Amino acid sequence: MSEPSPSSSVEPSRSKFTSLDDIQTSEGIPIPSDPLGRVIGQEKAVELARVAAYQHRHLLLVGPPGIGKSMTAQALALHLERPRTEIRIVHNPENPERPSVEVVGREEVYREREARRTIEGELISPTEAPASVAERLGYRCPRCSFYSLPTERYCPSCGNIKQVVPGIAPGSGNPFRDLVGGILELTVSPGGNPMESVRTTRLRNGVEEVVAYERSGDKITVLDQRALERRRTLQKESPRKILVKIDRTPFVMATGASETELLGDVRHDPYGGHPQLGTLPYERTIPGAIHEAHEGVLFIDELPHLGHLQRHLLTAMQEKRFPISGRNPQSGGASVRVDNVPCDFILVAASNIQDIHGILSPLRSRIAGGGYEVLLETTMPDTESNQLKLAQFTAQEIATDGRLRPATREAILELIREARRRAEAYDGRRNALTLRLRELGGLIRTAGDLATVAGSQYLEAAHVREALQRARSIEEQIRATYGSLQGGIQKDVTEAQRQSMGYYHWNEHPDAGSFPGGYG
Repeated sequence: MSEPSPSSSVEPSRSKFTSLDDIQTSEGIPIPSDPLGRVIGQEKAVELARVAAYQHRHLLLVGPPGIGKSMTAQALALHLERPRTEIRIVHNPENPERPSVEVVGREEVYREREARRTIEGELISPTEAPASVAERLGYRCPRCSFYSLPTERYCPSCGNIKQVVPGIAPGSGNPFRDLVGGILELTVSPGGNPMESVRTTRLRNGVEEVVAYERSGDKITVLDQRALERRRTLQKESPRKILVKIDRTPFVMATGASETELLGDVRHDPYGGHPQLGTLPYERTIPGAIHEAHEGVLFIDELPHLGHLQRHLLTAMQEKRFPISGRNPQSGGASVRVDNVPCDFILVAASNIQDIHGILSPLRSRIAGGGYEVLLETTMPDTESNQLKLAQFTAQEIATDGRLRPATREAILELIREARRRAEAYDGRRNALTLRLRELGGLIRTAGDLATVAGSQYLEAAHVREALQRARSIEEQIRATYGSLQGGIQKDVTEAQRQSMGYYHWNEHPDAGSFPGGYG
């Protein structure tokens, strides 16, 4: 999607309706094609999101859960142009543990794809390939010689797992069979998994040549030496892998659950990158969320919970590049490091108000210096135009779910009354409508489920009222049943548990009189 105009502002509701009286059902309510037009009631945040998308600025969105922080971030990402580059990791034959980075533009990527299509290969049946090759590719069972697709891990004939320890035939006592067992010299994959391709040699017209066999669905593609040389030329001689593909989503959500998820890693190889048995370091390199978000949006919910990882995030934002290295010191990838991996992203971070103190000061300074901090609204004035926005929200929720009946006008009015009640109950605002729309969306889905199960053609007001009873919070249910939360806690503990834990005060225990000096 192309970038918005810098003069773009918050798009008003495009509904053809000027009053709720014009609405018959939610089916007739148009949903904006502009993603930011679907964010309800957050005009300031939406306006700054448009600016951020056009100017590539960072955003810190602050407010309670369920008011549209993640939706704003996703809508912002849809306003960015498509990624322009692909990131690749290139094998370094002089120092394999220091692979290099290659950044390729979109046009060159497409040219290479087209050139690859010109490489011809001969399609053969798996039964026509050498038996050892068919086994390596996962077509042939080494135990019963039955042929099946490589996606079937277990042999349909004998029921055994098809892949065995590489280089050791079933029943063979020679661990070096792959090195001395004939003219075939096979490259193996660690762990005995089926390979995508096998390279070996064969005699043709008395001349030995290199040939590659590649999996192609239910067939095998055979590439002779000339075809391999053409492919080698396309690959510029050094093998490489795509780290961040060109056709990617511009929105990446990170939780910061681990350093690997956020910053990338180099997988462990039990063979230590051995050229025959192991996997080269460049192939084991994994991008982090900061790299996958290159030229897009990196959304981090609950930013303060990143803890010490905030410092790494700050470095990535400052340098727009961040190295990938093995995160586990006990891993075979700990000695591998890939420098200068691009990570030029727009950070959209979210935080609850009570957690703001947990954001590092330098990181907040970086966001404020290169973007905006926004406090999101929890309510909006109870006007007819805002009531129409809630009607639009209802239509959006029903359309997004895909399994709910259309809502009638009376059901929408019932939802608006509930939004009015929640604005006063949760935020102490009168003449207002709540913007805690995640919970209101849950109410719509509950009501919609009731309508669907009942076989109703529409989601009616009665379904909303019934959903209000079923969708009460657990605290409300406890108070209704036990009178108070404390009363529920007391009933939740059995008599035996009270005695074993000393739950009673001494004068409350049934046998208090039998304890000299009371029950302590």
